[in-house]
Amino acid sequence: MKPILKEITASQLKDVTPFKVGDGVRVHTKVREGDKERIQIFAGIVISRRGEGIESSFTVRRIASGVGVERVFPVYSPSIEKIEVDREAVVGRARMYFMRERIGKAAAKVKEKRLLEAMGAQVEQTPEEKAAAEAAATAAAEAKATAKTQKQEKQAAAKAAKAEKKPAKKK
Repeated sequence: MKPILKEITASQLKDVTPFKVGDGVRVHTKVREGDKERIQIFAGIVISRRGEGIESSFTVRRIASGVGVERVFPVYSPSIEKIEVDREAVVGRARMYFMRERIGKAAAKVKEKRLLEAMGAQVEQTPEEKAAAEAAATAAAEAKATAKTQKQEKQAAAKAAKAEKKPAKKK
């Protein structure tokens, strides 16, 4: 975008909730019916974002009555009341057009990002929680070690049984 256009359109840009491709969003749009105005919500997964500045837009896809419905929204449109992020996702792509081929539950399946990872915060644990976590880790390690020894013992017993069944070779 040219610098002069950025300068002119800067006053029209409004604060928008940050979201990215893969996130589940609820877009609140103003709908005019005659002389009345109401808010309609379109909820789905963001499958693409494009453009920059006042020209930027995003595409939201959802499944309605078993049919995939996509809608393109300008990010800074005055008809958009607000954009809510329902769930954050971890996606390794800039566009999620592969979602168009998916049907059923798979059409809404995206790897979700845990809330704590999204905030970037680390949770402080109490001493009791730390002790419980350490005990669980120790128990898991012990269980793994015993399972490994049991497996080795089984293999050794199987080899011994196989050796007993085999007749001695004659020369």
